[in-house]
Amino acid sequence: MIEVSWPQVSARRLQRAGLGAAPWGQADPAEVVAAMCGAHAQVMSAGEASVALRLDGATRTHLREALWDRRSLVKTFGPRGTVHLLPARDLPLWVSALSSVPPGHAAFPDGVRMTPEQTHQVVEAIREVLAAGPEMTIDELSDAVVAATGPWAGDLVMPAFQGMWPRWRQAMALAGHRGAVVFGLNRGRKVTYTAPPPAEPVEDGLGGLVRRYLTAYGPATPDQFAQWAGGPVRWAARGFEAAGLEEVLFEGRRAWVVAGDTAFPSDPPRGVRLLPYFDAYVVAGRPRELLYPGAAAQRALAGGQAGNFPVLLVDGEVRGVWHQRRSGSKIDVTVETLRDLTPAQLRDLDEQVERVGEVLEGRPRLTIGPVAVGPHA
Repeated sequence: MIEVSWPQVSARRLQRAGLGAAPWGQADPAEVVAAMCGAHAQVMSAGEASVALRLDGATRTHLREALWDRRSLVKTFGPRGTVHLLPARDLPLWVSALSSVPPGHAAFPDGVRMTPEQTHQVVEAIREVLAAGPEMTIDELSDAVVAATGPWAGDLVMPAFQGMWPRWRQAMALAGHRGAVVFGLNRGRKVTYTAPPPAEPVEDGLGGLVRRYLTAYGPATPDQFAQWAGGPVRWAARGFEAAGLEEVLFEGRRAWVVAGDTAFPSDPPRGVRLLPYFDAYVVAGRPRELLYPGAAAQRALAGGQAGNFPVLLVDGEVRGVWHQRRSGSKIDVTVETLRDLTPAQLRDLDEQVERVGEVLEGRPRLTIGPVAVGPHA
């Protein structure tokens, strides 16, 4: 059995994530997002930066063109029910995989949660009303869903940010996983929703998604995939059984890669990277204690969760946090390091800050010092 170390795995993951010595050049953003296994876009500006930083010369405008003009990307509900950018061509695979997640424990109390039959009615109502018409705001979609299902769907029973949401909203992420809805182009400041692009269904989506995940972030285990995807371990194990895998020893522990995909770099990772909120690399990266060694776990994780802080990556490990604040075209970038950087690493950091400014289409200025901003929810 092949044995691999953390430096070998880290170097391979960075290469495949476009974060190694050679980024992806002038590749199509959809190719990058496919290799990342989706780009987290709950914070849309961070999602745009996450992809553009992996490409030579790309800016947030290039990402918006891919999403809204060329439609090579879609914005929808991805792993863990969170908003992601996904390649439009791969959406059937994602729908097949995520719609196979078995129902979990009830997330809502009696009097709030819907029955399985009600949930099915809501999902199908979303599918039908969006397939029949133009993009809808959440209020327009709510009126249409309630009209198609019944007054119970509109009961204001779900605690929300500044009020209460109607009952049917608890099925929104599931509707995305079942291929009933994707995000549309904003109407002013209002988010809209629309029907997914037409495509042929995929049968073995779960096995296919396991292979994509392991290609990017392996070696890994079924429980690590389950945590990343947002499903139970038994479901993940079924995907591992169907995917055609090979076992290796990763730092002395059993883990899996795609069969035959056993080449690992001999040189350890080198270089400095600034990764924005919820970057796919840190969200998927496990074991956490290797990616976030020592003080990094205390400073850059939020209750063990990755992504709530933008991170400074040095030689493949989290070595600090950072924050950017924009005022007009000026972008103040503050980087808090957990250990002193070498002169070469400081030069790399300067280049990364310049690149962040290019991506965000502004003029950056670097300050090395404490970051006072807390974790993003």
